[in-house]
Amino acid sequence: MNKEERIKKFKSMSSMQRQELILKKMKERGIELGSGIPNKKYDSKEVYELIHITSCFPELREKKI
Repeated sequence: MNKEERIKKFKSMSSMQRQELILKKMKERGIELGSGIPNKKYDSKEVYELIHITSCFPELREKKI
């Protein structure tokens, strides 16, 4: 699936489906909610984006994976 198809699929998902997908990807990579450190630079752009996206959903910060 190319980038445009992934974006289209992501935009077509409900907010809950997006949250579940993000949590699944974070868990697969061993990333914990709230693990972002302000003003820290990450080596992986994907890790930074996942942490940033999670910070946009306050209800995700309250869930335990």
